[in-house]
Amino acid sequence: MHRVIVLAALGLGAAAVAAVVAGPALSRVEQPDFRIEKQDGAVEVRAYGPLIAAEAEVRGPRREAINEGFRLIAAYIFGANQPKAKIEMTAPVEQQKQKIAMTAPVTQQGGSARDGDGRESWTVRFIMPKAWTMETLPAPSDPRVRLEPIPPRRFLAIRFSGFAGDDAIREKTDELRRYAETHGLAIRGEPVLAFYNPPWTLPFMRRNEVMFELANGATG
Repeated sequence: MHRVIVLAALGLGAAAVAAVVAGPALSRVEQPDFRIEKQDGAVEVRAYGPLIAAEAEVRGPRREAINEGFRLIAAYIFGANQPKAKIEMTAPVEQQKQKIAMTAPVTQQGGSARDGDGRESWTVRFIMPKAWTMETLPAPSDPRVRLEPIPPRRFLAIRFSGFAGDDAIREKTDELRRYAETHGLAIRGEPVLAFYNPPWTLPFMRRNEVMFELANGATG
C-alpha cells in the first residue's frame, strides 16, 4: 500500500497504480512445482516432476508467435473444448523454438528453427493445473491445440525482470550457455522462454526466465 501511495504522489497516474496492484495479483496463479538443486545468484538448477501441457505450434516472429499461441491455448482453457469446460489459468506461458525436420511439417526440439518458407516455428504451452490428468482433461476443439504429457526433467534456469525483448533474451541465453560450459553442465535443445505476468505489469515487477533442459546425469 505504501508503494501505491508513493507512486500516486509522484504523478504516475491511476493507470500505473492499477498496474502495480493488478499485475502481481493476476500473476498469483498455480505454477508448476520444482525442487531447487543448486542456486548461484539468479541461476538455478531445478528438478521438475511429471507435467501435462496444452501446446500449440505456430510460425512467425517470436512476438507474433507467442501472441497467436496464447490466443489458441487461452481459447481452449476458457471453453473451446469438449464438453466446454473451464480450466484454471496457470503461469508461466512458455515458448520454445522448434527444429523443422527434413520431412516438414514434422518437428522436433533443438537446432535450427525455420521452415520451408523461412518463418520460425515455435511451440507455445501452458502447463495444466495439477488437479487434471490426461484422462480427465477435456479434448481441445481446435486441432491446433494438443495435450502432451511431459516426463520429469531437470533445467538450468535464469530469472530476470524488465521487458523480455529479443536483446534481453539473447543476453540471458548466452549467460546460461557460458554458465553451463564453465560448470560442466550438459544442456540440450533450444532454450525455453517463460513469462509470468500480464502485459500491463510494470517492468520492475515482471518475472521472466530462460531455461535449458539438462542432459541426463548432468550435475552442478
